[in-house]
Amino acid sequence: MTRRNVLLIVVDQWRGDMLPCLGADFLKLPNIERLCREGVTFRNHYTQAAPCGPARASLLTGLYQMNHRAVQNTIPLDARHDNLGKMLRRIGYDPALVGYTTTTPDPRATTSDDPRFKVLGDVMEGFRPVGAFEPYMEAYFAWLLANGVDVPAQRADIWLPKEGAPGPTTAAARVPAEFSDTAWFTERALTYLRGRGSNPWFLHLGYYRPHPPFVAPHPFNRLYDPAAMPAPVRAASPQEEAQQHPLLDFYVNDIQQSSFFHGGSGLGSAMTDAEVRQMRAAYCGLMSEIDHHLGRVFAYLQESGQWDDTLIVLTCDHGEQLGDHHLLGKVGYFDQSFHIPMIVRDPRPQAATTRGSIVNHFTETIDTLPTILDWLDAEIPPQVDGCSLLPFVVDGVPPGDWRTEVHYEYDFRDVYYSKAESALGLHMDRASLAVVQDERYKYVHFAALPPLFFDLRQDPGQFMNRAEDPGYASLVRTYSQKMLDWRLSFAERTLTGYRASPEGLQSRRG
Repeated sequence: MTRRNVLLIVVDQWRGDMLPCLGADFLKLPNIERLCREGVTFRNHYTQAAPCGPARASLLTGLYQMNHRAVQNTIPLDARHDNLGKMLRRIGYDPALVGYTTTTPDPRATTSDDPRFKVLGDVMEGFRPVGAFEPYMEAYFAWLLANGVDVPAQRADIWLPKEGAPGPTTAAARVPAEFSDTAWFTERALTYLRGRGSNPWFLHLGYYRPHPPFVAPHPFNRLYDPAAMPAPVRAASPQEEAQQHPLLDFYVNDIQQSSFFHGGSGLGSAMTDAEVRQMRAAYCGLMSEIDHHLGRVFAYLQESGQWDDTLIVLTCDHGEQLGDHHLLGKVGYFDQSFHIPMIVRDPRPQAATTRGSIVNHFTETIDTLPTILDWLDAEIPPQVDGCSLLPFVVDGVPPGDWRTEVHYEYDFRDVYYSKAESALGLHMDRASLAVVQDERYKYVHFAALPPLFFDLRQDPGQFMNRAEDPGYASLVRTYSQKMLDWRLSFAERTLTGYRASPEGLQSRRG
């Protein structure tokens, strides 16, 4: 290899079980299937947090949420935290970004009237935007206008269906497929790549889909038959589901359909089986649209002779409940919100023996940053909580001390679109949960609410809370101790490996 390029593809709200090689063989994703055949797929890959802002903070800093503390959308990311963009700059890359990072700046580093505090999020420092979607989407709408597309006065209406009744639909979006946001992201990526010449590059290629609204442009809106979609995994009724826990009760009785479809009315938990399947058909259509456009990017890399010089990583910020447990969105503590895809294609000959393999070990979104740095032969900073996945990609086996569990967190303090904290009568700093999960058990610890404990072998759907079952008392204690061990082991450690000595500053690497 004469050059080393990195393409980091970050989709939005794509569930980890939604890959053909992992059982979702109804999906039409030929280009992503190719990536799986030529790379390594990680079956049990989890994000550290939801929603978008906290998840992307973990992805791009390599830190657990308990360390970066950007715990909700719109909450600032501490300026002292390093990130992938800054790290790449220090080794000579100019990290380009198409898409978004949903980052709110540190208020101590600017003034309170900074316009970035009036939006959901902006671009994380260190990256150079070459096709930014946040904060106002001006570039996308300017592109539409320049191409003669009729943009409604209410710009978000561009994503509404052309026709059909309100609610879940497989009707086509108003915007033509060639001018969808997915097409725009791809055009920005190709424009950037064509301008690089022979210079090594790093590109964060973000896609907004399959994030709602769940409306796909023609012809992707009709690719999937709603009747053929898998049925939701949920209790017999919303009322029965809500009995499991006070937080679940809040979401079952609070999440509105209107946040996910045009004209949706009533609670998400009131959706019928047929409506859920129709929603899923549109969701899958948005996935196939991304796959189509990734094929264009892959074709360019091959035509330009860069396919075999480029590390490709495809992952996501968080998942989507999609009707499971009578929920919509990315909330709470169920796997559907935190299990995400991860595919790594290493073009080097030494990775040839693992191509097409599926890794069953637990991996986490914090592993993305150290994997990229490792591949570029760059030093991984001591504060990074994740570990490089290259041993799986090159040797097919993990280091001997690889994790046997995953950890993720969710902060449900009041934000402008959800008031769980107030509804449950909690202080905002007590409105949080943390999960430790392995192959057999899952423990959910709340700062101020009852815990949950699931026996995943007996109850893979996670319907039966065993936390108060005397037969599980010793296991609940063991897993609560695991939670404490994890927090003690991964407490923020940017400088804890350094020490003063008679010989001066010394450092120890873990």
